[in-house]
Amino acid sequence: MSSEYTFNPQHIEYLQKAFKNNLKFKLLLFKILPMGFLSGMKIEELTEEKCVVSVPYKRLNKNPFRSTFWAVLGMAAEMSSGALMTMYTYKQKPSISMLVANCKGEFVKKATDVTTFTCEDGKLIREKIIEAIQTNEGQTIPTKMTGRNKAGEVVALFEFTWTIKARKK
Repeated sequence: MSSEYTFNPQHIEYLQKAFKNNLKFKLLLFKILPMGFLSGMKIEELTEEKCVVSVPYKRLNKNPFRSTFWAVLGMAAEMSSGALMTMYTYKQKPSISMLVANCKGEFVKKATDVTTFTCEDGKLIREKIIEAIQTNEGQTIPTKMTGRNKAGEVVALFEFTWTIKARKK
């Protein structure tokens, strides 16, 4: 099924460059996700297979227990799958609606420095978007992300379930 469909490589490349450009990404966050802007969230890597997002431990992000607030961690985790989703839905014809349907988080260790989330579900996201376009049926995409501290220790595990549907022309 997926061999018949190709994504516009110019659109993918444009978003990869825009998201990895710190200034452009900060302006985008300021405009559409102000809390992401304030948190200092940053896309470290964005390929067709994975996305890596970091968020610092700083005064604005911390909780009373001297670690990064869980919602800040969740926001960075969501961005690591959301950037992949956006990369494959950007300027898509037909356009694709997407929504987080479920979220699960597990906190393994206190987040007391930079936490970096990695989502490696780009291939699955790509396949499900192709399926949604070709079948015109809604799809569910379970994504997983692992958050690690500077030492490489697992801090948090998140799962976001996205739902997508190709809009009617």
